[in-house]
Amino acid sequence: MNTHDLVAFVAVVETGSIVAASARLNLTQPGVTRRIQNLEEMLGAQLLDRLSKPLRPTAAGHEAYERGRRVLRMLEDLKSGVANDGVVRGELRLGLTPYLSEAGLAGPLDAVRGEFPALVVRVVAGLSPHQIEAVSRNELDAAAICLPDGTTPPADLAADDLGAQPVVFVVARDTKLPKSVDLEWLSRMGWVMNQDGCGFRQTLKRHFEAAHLPFNVAVEALDSELRLSLVARGLGIGVVTPVAVRRSAIRSRLKTVRIRDFNPAVRAWIVHRPPAGRLARPIEVFRSALDQELQALMRG
Repeated sequence: MNTHDLVAFVAVVETGSIVAASARLNLTQPGVTRRIQNLEEMLGAQLLDRLSKPLRPTAAGHEAYERGRRVLRMLEDLKSGVANDGVVRGELRLGLTPYLSEAGLAGPLDAVRGEFPALVVRVVAGLSPHQIEAVSRNELDAAAICLPDGTTPPADLAADDLGAQPVVFVVARDTKLPKSVDLEWLSRMGWVMNQDGCGFRQTLKRHFEAAHLPFNVAVEALDSELRLSLVARGLGIGVVTPVAVRRSAIRSRLKTVRIRDFNPAVRAWIVHRPPAGRLARPIEVFRSALDQELQALMRG
């Protein structure tokens, strides 16, 4: 088997097109097509459904992709081990959802860099659904994500549960509150939230829909400090992490809201595609350090 043909096939499956695969591999489109044809002839099976857009693997192609990806990872591991005497080199591509980036961009990344100095760590921020897709497409090696409590990552990904994570509701300091704040009162407020796809937002929406109450998002903003500044101006109610409030420069202009019989949470996970190969140890070091950071933040 020509590994270049296998690399081209994997690229097509992960990008969904010959055009995107050719850009990834810096090859011409006819060159990628020839490599796919070579692999199909060698295996004696059609690997791609050429009528689908984006291109999708056939049943045989899906099997070839899963096995082929493992072969390529094993070759990478072999090259790393032989050439570098077991030193983990290359690149670790990590995805972080906004909530976990507040905990994951300091100590956990330092822990990985300290133990694996020859490894280049690249971090991509984004909402959890996008991070899951990127890991599934092999665009990221691992990702730290948040999902609504009770929801689990896709079954084809290896997943480590880091536990439920708390949230804090905040409003402007001069907001007048009733003696008892409940879901009905909240439903009359506009929300200052992350973009759609955020685990917190999905959790809140589920609760309001179950109570047959409206859930109105007034402003979308990805940065937590920007959201807090908008809340402080009276644009609505926000939901953020406790650490975001503690670290905010405008925390004196905010106050927290306790909701009767309502304490939603999301669950944090580390996900990656199995097998992790040579990156198993760096991913585990990151997972362990992030878990410790989250536990410390919960203790306050």
